[in-house]
Amino acid sequence: MKTLVILAHPNMEASRVNQRWKEELEQHSSDITIHEIYKAYPDWNIDVSREQKLLEAYDHIILQFPLYWYSYPPLLKKWLDDVFTYGWAYGSAGNKLYGKKLGLAMSIGDKKDNYTRDGSVSFTVDEVVTPFKASINHVGAIALPHFAVFGASFQATDEEINQSAKEYISYICKYQHVSGNLSV
Repeated sequence: MKTLVILAHPNMEASRVNQRWKEELEQHSSDITIHEIYKAYPDWNIDVSREQKLLEAYDHIILQFPLYWYSYPPLLKKWLDDVFTYGWAYGSAGNKLYGKKLGLAMSIGDKKDNYTRDGSVSFTVDEVVTPFKASINHVGAIALPHFAVFGASFQATDEEINQSAKEYISYICKYQHVSGNLSV
């Protein structure tokens, strides 16, 4: 089974983590397709039909992005709004994502300790990504556990980023062949 990675980073050249993850993904191009939406749509005019056909061709989809203000980059939000349409993704006849496995791979600038009830964020990452999980459930897809690396902005060393790239591939491989409902 092949995996589609929707990569949404507005400044890949400046990204240490997402750039390294992309390099690792490219080494597995027979099993993983990378679709960079900021590169594909620099004018933000999304070809909805093209995107829907792309999603229909895969049963395992990962949204890869830096966590921005406890959410996603703006083009990824627009992409979701434009592509996950009524009658295609949801509604009485909208079932094109039903049963597909969707996961999140996030680079998080802050420290892991801050993503606890007692931390400065006061929420866990799992709580922060609740809107994603709700959207995935709404379209009938299977929500995979998220993958995240912390300290992407300042603290992560090159060694830690390289290790996270290998762990990211393991995460993708682990869930490529899982079927049925997952508890996240």
